[in-house]
Amino acid sequence: MAAERGARRLFSTSSLWLYCLLLLFGRPAPGAAAARSGSPPQSAGASIRTFTPFYFLVEPVDTLSVRGSSVILNCSAYSEPSPKIEWKKDGTFLNLVSDDRRQLLPDGSLFISNVVHSKHNKPDEGYYQCVATVDSLGTIVSRTAKLTVAGLPRFTSQPEPSSVYAGNSAILNCEVNADLVPFVRWEQNRQPLLLDDRVIKLPGGTLVISNVTEGDGGLYRCIIESGGPPKYSDEAELKVLPDPEETLSLVFLKQPSSLVRVIGQSTVLPCVASGLPAPAMRWMKNEETLDTEGSERLVLLAGGSLEISDITEDDAGTYFCIADNGNETIEAQAELTVQAQPEFLKQPANIYAHESMDIVFECEVTGKPTPTVKWVKNGDMVIPSDYFKIVKEHNLQVLGLVKSDEGFYQCIAENDVGNAQAGAQLIILEHDVAIPTLPPTSLTSATTDHLAPATTGPLPSAPRDVVASLVSTRFIKLTWRTPASDPHGDNLTYSVFYTKEGIARERVENTSRPGEMQVTIQNLMPATVYIFRVVAQNKHGFGESSAPLRVETQPEVQLPGPAPNIRAYATSPTSITVTWETPLSGNGEIQNYKLYYMEKGTDKEQDVDISSHSYTLNGLKKYTEYSFRVVAYNKHGPGVSTQDVAVRTLSDVPSAAPQNLSLEVRNSKSIVIHWQPPSPATQNGQITGYKIRYRKASRKSDVTETLVTGTQLSQLIEGLDRGTEYNFRVAALTVNGTGPATDWLSAETFESDLDETRVPEVPSSLHVRPLVTSIVVSWTPPENQNIVVRGYAIGYGIGSPHAQTIKVDYKQRYYTIENLDPSSHYVITLKAFNNVGEGIPLYESAVTRPHTVPDPTPMMPPVGVQASILSHDTIRITWADNSLPKHQKITDSRYYTVRWKTNIPANTKYKNANATTLSYLVTGLKPNTLYEFSVMVTKGRRSSTWSMTAHGTTFELVPTSPPKDVTVVSKEGKPRTIIVNWQPPSEANGKITGYIIYYSTDVNAEIHDWVIEPVVGNRLTHQIQELTLDTPYYFKIQARNSKGMGPMSEAVQFRTPKASGSSGKGSRLPDLGSDYKPPMSGSNSPHGSPTSPLDSNMLLVIIVSVGVITIVVVVIIAVFCTRRTTSHQKKKRAACKSVNGSHKYKGNSKDVKPPDLWIHHERLELKPIDKSPDPNPIMTDTPIPRNSQDITPVDNSMDSNIHQRRNSYRGHESEDSMSTLAGRRGMRPKMMMPFDSQPPQQSVRNTPSTDTMPASSSQTCCTDHQDPEGATSSSYLASSQEEDSGQSLPTAHVRPSHPLKSFAVPAIPPPGPPTYDPALPSTPLLSQQALNHHIHSVKTASIGTLGRSRPPMPVVVPSAPEVQETTRMLEDSESSYEPDELTKEMAHLEGLMKDLNAITTA
Repeated sequence: MAAERGARRLFSTSSLWLYCLLLLFGRPAPGAAAARSGSPPQSAGASIRTFTPFYFLVEPVDTLSVRGSSVILNCSAYSEPSPKIEWKKDGTFLNLVSDDRRQLLPDGSLFISNVVHSKHNKPDEGYYQCVATVDSLGTIVSRTAKLTVAGLPRFTSQPEPSSVYAGNSAILNCEVNADLVPFVRWEQNRQPLLLDDRVIKLPGGTLVISNVTEGDGGLYRCIIESGGPPKYSDEAELKVLPDPEETLSLVFLKQPSSLVRVIGQSTVLPCVASGLPAPAMRWMKNEETLDTEGSERLVLLAGGSLEISDITEDDAGTYFCIADNGNETIEAQAELTVQAQPEFLKQPANIYAHESMDIVFECEVTGKPTPTVKWVKNGDMVIPSDYFKIVKEHNLQVLGLVKSDEGFYQCIAENDVGNAQAGAQLIILEHDVAIPTLPPTSLTSATTDHLAPATTGPLPSAPRDVVASLVSTRFIKLTWRTPASDPHGDNLTYSVFYTKEGIARERVENTSRPGEMQVTIQNLMPATVYIFRVVAQNKHGFGESSAPLRVETQPEVQLPGPAPNIRAYATSPTSITVTWETPLSGNGEIQNYKLYYMEKGTDKEQDVDISSHSYTLNGLKKYTEYSFRVVAYNKHGPGVSTQDVAVRTLSDVPSAAPQNLSLEVRNSKSIVIHWQPPSPATQNGQITGYKIRYRKASRKSDVTETLVTGTQLSQLIEGLDRGTEYNFRVAALTVNGTGPATDWLSAETFESDLDETRVPEVPSSLHVRPLVTSIVVSWTPPENQNIVVRGYAIGYGIGSPHAQTIKVDYKQRYYTIENLDPSSHYVITLKAFNNVGEGIPLYESAVTRPHTVPDPTPMMPPVGVQASILSHDTIRITWADNSLPKHQKITDSRYYTVRWKTNIPANTKYKNANATTLSYLVTGLKPNTLYEFSVMVTKGRRSSTWSMTAHGTTFELVPTSPPKDVTVVSKEGKPRTIIVNWQPPSEANGKITGYIIYYSTDVNAEIHDWVIEPVVGNRLTHQIQELTLDTPYYFKIQARNSKGMGPMSEAVQFRTPKASGSSGKGSRLPDLGSDYKPPMSGSNSPHGSPTSPLDSNMLLVIIVSVGVITIVVVVIIAVFCTRRTTSHQKKKRAACKSVNGSHKYKGNSKDVKPPDLWIHHERLELKPIDKSPDPNPIMTDTPIPRNSQDITPVDNSMDSNIHQRRNSYRGHESEDSMSTLAGRRGMRPKMMMPFDSQPPQQSVRNTPSTDTMPASSSQTCCTDHQDPEGATSSSYLASSQEEDSGQSLPTAHVRPSHPLKSFAVPAIPPPGPPTYDPALPSTPLLSQQALNHHIHSVKTASIGTLGRSRPPMPVVVPSAPEVQETTRMLEDSESSYEPDELTKEMAHLEGLMKDLNAITTA
């Protein structure tokens, strides 16, 4: 007692957790291993018993023996003390004391000497079980082992004389009982036959010889040697025949048969075929070819048999043996079923408990077939009762424990393959001994309160006034008052003990919380007397018990409960067997049962009355799932129904042939065969493939066979003869075999390969015959028989032949159009077609006859049609059907037709598809296209009208075709400017947001070396200027939309005109490079307008006068500006730092907008007009050679014309309609001089023009060489942007000259006729030789819109150009103006001179 008090004190201290850890580590592991551990748990007192290790070391196994031999069945058990071993045979204990043939060996094994076995006396054959017992502890039993004794030697078949051709295979039968197979051997000519890779013995005893030679001939017999005298079979002679040098049909000598094997075993699927030539053997499993060469477990034996070693669950399936000798193919099949012995997923665990508790032993097993489970207590079968119940299929629940329930419990699992056992021990402790572990899961929630440890102190007295406040048929509610010893009772808990009257086994139910004084006892039996008592418990333990209370439950109508263990399994493709057991609560004699069953997917339940515990339903649908339930009936009526169990009937061969078989003659040697699967109701399983048979129509016996695996629905048959008629038929395959084939369908190959490079001609005639709801159409083929006709397309519709289209075979000459409306005018069209397309149609019209029978009532159309866009080519259509129930579940054979079309083009035909659900996925649509959808429902002959339409636009996709009709033309009057025109892509797949023009002088250059011109928007024309004259260019165009870039068009070549080209009227002057030389004769200016007959000498006088006046003006301005500050030099250096821009596309005017400069009329000051919105304006260099930039004289008198022309160009061209050459990748940035609105002043330097390069450092900012020619004039672009167009070498650094050299004043040309080279030089890509003149760097300036207010800017006079350059300017001016225009310009200059004089005087 001192030890017990110490343990209780330990539990009441804070070190309780440490004690629990000790218990946890000392507790044995679950299952059998727990029973073997032998580790005693940490006890709370000396009275706690530990679990005793008690288990089998060796268990008996199935054994095969022969008559007269000895057998040992092994068994050994471990326990302390040693157990007593006994044996059972067929469930009965063996008396080994008086048995002289059976002995118990010291380790517990059973020895049987001189096994007895005869036809009528088999005392040793049977099932053996080892039983181990330890007194005062319990008993355990081993697994059951089967002892089989081989029978008397008998032959079920014997070898027969046969002959075989050399090189073929031969078999000699010798079938014996399965238990005698290990004792069979063969002899040839009375000598033992040695087996090898060529000669094998099958598991049944049959001898197989492959690749027979002459030495294999002789007399064969098989011998059974099973311990007694050997038994010989009849002798049979095998004759080997020489090769007849002719073909023999293939035939199976031995076919595989379906087998059942256990995991881990080995098996052989026999398959031997004979024929000439000798066949090659191969195997397939479930549509897959087996690789016997690369597998260690799969071996192809002699003759073609397949050996499978170490079978796994994955090996189960249908195996096909295929023999093929090149002329013929035959096949056989067999099913391999794999079974598994029972295995424990969860073993029972040892349990401590108190009396009156409820416990559960858990046991989970697996196996194939599904194992059955039974429970054994101390070696005796546990019979289910009110207190011993099987719950959750395999678990054992014991209610209201009593002391006699102690012992060993074993879960025994068994199926057709074998059996296994696992056990656990139950120990029942006294109530004053606490259970030494935390509450295990095997204790029920109603008894866990017993686990609280007790301490010493006063115990409560008995609860008072225990009464049954509510009595029903199945439950009783008890209430009571607190004990007298504790009137408040807030900390008391209560346990209600109850039992049936006359039964010693008592159960307990606990209150759910302290202070609660009522409890409801459930699951009682009606009209039964129960005895109740209540015990209060405080922290010290249980108190006194109340006086027993006797209560009888109410009687009820005695209806049966549910039938337990209902099971259903398929026995054939059309039958299912259902079994069940007698209800535990039968409530009287069961009169009969009613079995309810229903096909899945239907709502019609059928029933059948049965008097036994099983029933087989026949005549069911093949490969169809059914649900079953059982209701028991007694004299009071039907009881409680069982839960539904579902099972599917077995699969079978298809019961119908494939549908819609059609043939398409491809050419003179091949035919394509098409078909559809059998209807779902006739497939009887999963379709695994199709078998195609075909033959020539003239030779009925010559049949060729082809296998098509999977769900393929067409096959190309090649290698046929020309002009020959063939018959075809197709059959569907399941794992069970081949279904019925279609009728023979014939097609004739072409005599010669006809022309199929064009569409067929029009059919020669078309006739129609109208009926009430149909029209019979007949026709004759086209007159030209040399063009392939693959079929005919019949179009028909009310008023239009495009509503419906039907295609028929090319051999067909008539067709009946069904399901038409009566009294309706139909237009019918007929077209012949082939793979190229459809030919010219023939038209006919007909009016159907009136209908006298009223149409069936139409159905309600679907509602709520919605289109959900999923991608660029897919839209999901959903709808609702008001004629369905609220849950919208389709239970009948109705179907829906979805139709859709797009309105572009307007005459687009409807497409339609059928669906059996309330949604449909429409695929294959065009991107960025608006479609309209509508739905109708059809049920039998009734159909609805079309629903309201739903609309949806598919998502955009990148263009899938390039721009088309790309043309390049030269702009009139501007030989260095071309205009590119094109049309949008035919497959734009979205809104075109722009184009990119690629051009290059080398068509084979990498695409990143081509120059690109972006075009914003959907314009279909673009101008490219500043191209090199007389140079071939190649152009490609690429369209883009919001999803990306489309493909490029093919390259289009264009050669720019030669220099002799003329400028159109009003065009700006063409660029003349610095290497341009004056013409030899002034009478034939290359730039003269052909429409201007003005004498060149008069023009020359006028232009020279203008030049003189302009020089005077510039000199005066320069003198005026010399008083300004010279700080402009600093500004010029700052500008040099900003010229290096990033590399971009040459875009619109927003991308590149250099500052504009203009001369104010009144103040004659240079003003900046525009600054680029980009702080780093971008100019790009290009590898395409150019001549020098355009030269346009800048004069105040031209302001109004410039302004007018600028606006007029803006009116019809976008910002980037004219742009200069820009590089896309790998281009060097070009320098551009930006201007601030208020540049610093700078002193004026006027350097005379010379042929040599002056060292004018004050006028150079970032220039390696000063440009002496001043050839960079301000150029005028008609659009709103101005970019560099000058010629430059692609050097590492290109620096601009003076920022205002754009306004260089042309000098007076020297007298004498000017001379020039008639041909302008062309510079090759990326290379240029040094010229006699200097390379021009780039300056940029533009003339902006007049009338803007800007701060004044001083005018800086740059170096004057040399005479040759000035002459070129004069020539350009001469070709730019008409005489009237020059007169107006002279008037403007006179006014300007007056203003200058006034300013100078002031």
